[in-house]
Amino acid sequence: MSSIILEARDIRYRYPRGMEAIQGISFHVRKGEKIALVGPNGAGKSTLLLMFNGMLKPDSGGLLFDNEPIQYDKTSLRILRRRVGFVLQNPDRQIIAPTVFQDVAFGPTNLGFSEEEVNKGVRAALRHVGLEGFERRPPHQLSGGEKKRVAIAGVLAMDPDMLVFDEPTAGLDPSGSEDIMDLLDELNQEGKTVIISTHDIELVYPWADRAILMLEGRILQEDVPEVAFGNPDLIRKARLSMPTLLELYGEISRRGLELPEQKPRTVLEMMNALDIAFRTGDKQKSLGSIVVGDVDLLDSGKLCAWQAAHPHAAIGAMGTRAKERAVHEKLTLDFTYGVIDKCILHALRGQDSLILTTGSMAARVFTRVEEYSKESGNFILVVSL
Repeated sequence: MSSIILEARDIRYRYPRGMEAIQGISFHVRKGEKIALVGPNGAGKSTLLLMFNGMLKPDSGGLLFDNEPIQYDKTSLRILRRRVGFVLQNPDRQIIAPTVFQDVAFGPTNLGFSEEEVNKGVRAALRHVGLEGFERRPPHQLSGGEKKRVAIAGVLAMDPDMLVFDEPTAGLDPSGSEDIMDLLDELNQEGKTVIISTHDIELVYPWADRAILMLEGRILQEDVPEVAFGNPDLIRKARLSMPTLLELYGEISRRGLELPEQKPRTVLEMMNALDIAFRTGDKQKSLGSIVVGDVDLLDSGKLCAWQAAHPHAAIGAMGTRAKERAVHEKLTLDFTYGVIDKCILHALRGQDSLILTTGSMAARVFTRVEEYSKESGNFILVVSL
């Protein structure tokens, strides 16, 4: 088993005149791991990352790097920041020099590297991020993705043991995001420990060795991604969505079809699971129905009576008014996004569901289910409440 490079022991942190941003967090990171801190805005991800190289000091508890408690004197922090490279979410806040070369050289120069070491480190770092020939370019003329690479190069030039990225793909298009994640994979393969923060579960699900799911300064779940993101209740609590591949795997499994025990993390693994499922699956049983309730027309008595008669039915809500009505009626919602398709999937498993919505969206439910029924040959009953 790899040795531990970073450990947090019951750390807490409160911003001045603010709420407690980190509330008793403990975890560890092994050398060579790829770790994703995942959670909605305000979960405490960025605050936690800033502690990893001493930019913030916990109010209580402690952090250890390479089994030694982090010290906060100037000399100790200088050594720590040489070994823990930090890349900010916004590269414009990290790029300070008039040319790319000068910016990438800033870190190793400050650390006292010789001129030869600085030149060698800068060349190697720029080559690593695909920016050879950019040495004399002014950073303000670069694209967002190129600026991000300059910021990464500035960290790589110091040859750290661990790389920390706050939202590494923020502001990038899908192609740029894929490029950055590929680069992080490459750096990890070369022995770097990589920690990132993000709210993009789809991005990190196939990438991370372990995921730490955070909410309101606490850890909700910490495990391999298929476990950390596999609990619908926790994902819903964290105001996130389950990875598409996990959701599809769960849907196939709930139909009673035989699947590999290992949950898929790539499209290829998903296709293998589908091959197995459809080779060994049973024929579909009877279908469930979908009931549509227009909350602008629906009285509480009728809604309560329906729920009492269908205690095991799933409930979804589409639109702000429908979700507000669900809160008012103290209903537990099973679906709050992709509601129509999820209720269709529910019906295909022989289970009933209720969709709360309003006006034209109610008509959309009937249209969508009718379209699906014609396309698939599976007739699903849809009625108004």
